[in-house]
Amino acid sequence: MAYYWPNRENPGAPGMPTRAPVAQPPPIAARKGRTLPGAPRIRNKELPIFTRMLAAMLDSGIPLVQALAAMEEQTSNKVFSKVILGLRNRIEAGMDFSAALAEYPSIFDELYVSMMRAGEAGGILAEIAARLAKHLETAIRLRRKIRSAMAYPAVVLTLAISIATAMIIWLIPVFKDIYEDFEGRLPGPTLLLIQLSNLLRNYFLIVLGAVILLAVLFVKWKKSESGRRMWDGFVLRLPLIGELAKKICLARFASTFAQLIHSGVPILESLLIVSVAVGNRVIGNILLRARQSVEGGDMLSAELQKHRVFPRMLVYMLAAGEKTGKMDEMLQKVAEFYEDEVESALAGLTSIIEPILMVFLGVVVGFVVLGMFMPIFRMTDILNF
Repeated sequence: MAYYWPNRENPGAPGMPTRAPVAQPPPIAARKGRTLPGAPRIRNKELPIFTRMLAAMLDSGIPLVQALAAMEEQTSNKVFSKVILGLRNRIEAGMDFSAALAEYPSIFDELYVSMMRAGEAGGILAEIAARLAKHLETAIRLRRKIRSAMAYPAVVLTLAISIATAMIIWLIPVFKDIYEDFEGRLPGPTLLLIQLSNLLRNYFLIVLGAVILLAVLFVKWKKSESGRRMWDGFVLRLPLIGELAKKICLARFASTFAQLIHSGVPILESLLIVSVAVGNRVIGNILLRARQSVEGGDMLSAELQKHRVFPRMLVYMLAAGEKTGKMDEMLQKVAEFYEDEVESALAGLTSIIEPILMVFLGVVVGFVVLGMFMPIFRMTDILNF
């Protein structure tokens, strides 16, 4: 099957492409670029504003070089200001805008460069920049909501562990002296707390080093190909959280794929980019296998239908888009649906997690307090032993 881009003037004629095909370059991920300091902050805060301003200036008829010069002066971030200067110098030297962007892969990812390349090829750079700015703003807004929802559980867990650790280190020794004569007849929870207190007080640096080492090893394992695949699969199988993670990935898939298809990026290159953009290696591998099937002439919707992680609604909408030549419009509707689903799931998950965390906090602190005072409650039995 051959894929064509929607004909905006005549939607009923999907076989009439309205934009010039874009030659597929080598994967951007294979390029080597210097990692810039503060790149994550630039991507999350500076890049959407830069893209929005670029779209407005280009739409007003301002030449690209002049637009970059104006934004270079207005950017408060010194690192990003140098990046914009580098872009302007490269364009003045005759380099394409997308090729100049590709020189800074730590800031401008494959999605960004591919859409800008398609905009250059189709002569619609201002329109593409505007759509890209909207996409970045939506993605960042969704990411902030997720972080906000996860911040409360993280704070409560940290508080519970900190309180329990402080009580074990500083309070248990006080009670230990009181119970010293009854150590052989102390309740099990009290003996456990005393042993933990001795361990933390006498070997605190060793315990701390072990915890840090385990954390470093976990992060390295998670970054490996096998570790990332196993972890992402584990997350998808978790109750409550797994369903939320899947909806987040589907929202990213639909939104990113819609933007790429609308911009005129070839579907094979789009699938390659989306497989990374979804943020889950399991789903990404499914998309890569689907890409191979599409390259062999199969329908994308037919391939995704084989995997349970892609709901029927998404597959049906995608199939309708393939048949009508309006795949980008269908995917955008799917993206909006799943973005609303993610917001609703976050609100529901927060309401469920709150009482669970309160119970967890009570159990942790209550166990420590109970372990300290159980010998007092049983003092008569101990003395009469």
